[in-house]
Amino acid sequence: MSKKHLWVSLGIIFFVLLLDQSLKIWVKTHMLLNEDSYLHWDWPISWFRIHFIENPGMAFGLSFPGNSGKLILSLLRLILIIVLVVILIKYAKRYRLGFTIFMSMIIAGAMGNLIDSMFYGLIFTNSPYYGVGFQPAHFVPFGHGYGKFLMGNVVDMLYFPLCRCYIPSWVPQFGGHVFEFFRPIFNIADSSIFIGTLGLLLFKNKFVSHEQVSNNS
Repeated sequence: MSKKHLWVSLGIIFFVLLLDQSLKIWVKTHMLLNEDSYLHWDWPISWFRIHFIENPGMAFGLSFPGNSGKLILSLLRLILIIVLVVILIKYAKRYRLGFTIFMSMIIAGAMGNLIDSMFYGLIFTNSPYYGVGFQPAHFVPFGHGYGKFLMGNVVDMLYFPLCRCYIPSWVPQFGGHVFEFFRPIFNIADSSIFIGTLGLLLFKNKFVSHEQVSNNS
């Protein structure tokens, strides 16, 4: 990996982690579970909200069941980060800068959620559900939090209910229910993973330099 690619990668990872962890810590220490900026604050925008939830693991609220599932997921995320870093170091010198940018976004997002799993249970108290008289979580001495190492919950808060409508009962299978787009609640780390993955898929043919194409032909 060249110095240019290295500094770009480190810059992206640092920037994403800074934004991700700053927002998560603010939400964790200022909000209660299920508190919603539109419903509970003087927040004028209904289609973009800050809605605090916690989940045991994956992007967009997906998870494995139980404590063992949470532990397995945290270990898989750690292994994935190591694999992605190895791939980035190995192939960055072969491809253009776009490859490094998108790979770094995926790595940064995975690292952001892994930090929650690794340390939040050790440094925070539990967050109570929204209600009168309850106080948000706060920092505690290391190791005196609500969970063990690798057993912390991932903090999510970005909610975009762009469309909400009722599906008529005569519609097969889905009728009689309320449809909402976009339902998942996620965080900056999830967004970074999604954008990085989408970028790799959409622009993969543009990462190869003209010199590589000539040599391979």
